[in-house]
Amino acid sequence: MSTSATSTAPSVAPMPSVSPRDLAPGVIGMALVGSSVTVSRSLVGAPLFASQAVRYAAAALILIALARVAGVPLLRPRGREWLWLAGIAGTGLVLFNVAVVRGVAHAEPAVIAVAVASVPILLGLVGPLLEGGRPSRRVLLAAPVVVAGAVLVEGTGRTDAAGVGWAALALACEAGFTLLAVPVLGRHGAWGVSVHAVWLGAVMLAGLAVFTQRPVSGTASGLASGPVSGPAAFVAGLGSLTAGQWAAVGYLAVLVTAVAFLLWYRTVAAVGSGRAGLLTGVAPLAAAAAGMLGGGSAPGPAVWLGLAVVIAGLALGLRGGDARA
Repeated sequence: MSTSATSTAPSVAPMPSVSPRDLAPGVIGMALVGSSVTVSRSLVGAPLFASQAVRYAAAALILIALARVAGVPLLRPRGREWLWLAGIAGTGLVLFNVAVVRGVAHAEPAVIAVAVASVPILLGLVGPLLEGGRPSRRVLLAAPVVVAGAVLVEGTGRTDAAGVGWAALALACEAGFTLLAVPVLGRHGAWGVSVHAVWLGAVMLAGLAVFTQRPVSGTASGLASGPVSGPAAFVAGLGSLTAGQWAAVGYLAVLVTAVAFLLWYRTVAAVGSGRAGLLTGVAPLAAAAAGMLGGGSAPGPAVWLGLAVVIAGLALGLRGGDARA
């Protein structure tokens, strides 16, 4: 008996087309994230860590309640899963907020926005490797197109060296929010990852609020008069929030956190982090639309051109048929 000495090169399967049903949650989630820019303006001057801690704590309670109603089991993390989930919370929730707040002190907001809008390139390169595959040639070609469209929408701004550093950190944190979820999405799913990341973020932010909150004077909300610090200052900071600021915290907790996180991780699990990353280009478009609806000026020609470029990039990267790079 003899065997053939010839061999054929392994074929590379083409990327399957993605279903609009799988993409829709991610699109809606990114649109909600984009709308948060306008809403968050009302929190300027509010205690950052305290208000964000309440936001994420409320979102965690909402997600847990919805999971029970839907009959979705929430598994307890084990082993290294704690590190991945804590990484999501520490980078995507806590450090990202710090980078944005500190960054705008050294750079115009457009600089930070453009940096964050560059995340599709990072996700397209690193995401498939974490998922055990290889980057898609089509996604790598589409990612710069989406980024270019987002830059046209956001514009550019002035910055210094420190602003560049904070912008780069914001980009890394935004990518970490998705990439660090890849190893745990298989076991925990979108529900589990969202719940654990959010409550861990709430604990981290509450700790920062307690230990970094400057001493404030007691208020009529039950605190004694005179300077207070620690947990009392945390409570006093929350007591200083206006009704409009509480409404903003509620919007961020329900729609931009509980709902958007769940929708986003559902799409990442369905289509992969590389392709899902292209959908982040929706966020600046939604931010521009929300700003216009909130009383801002109508978009200029550059914004409309950016919209067309983002759509072209999404159309290029989300259709199937090409081999892996």
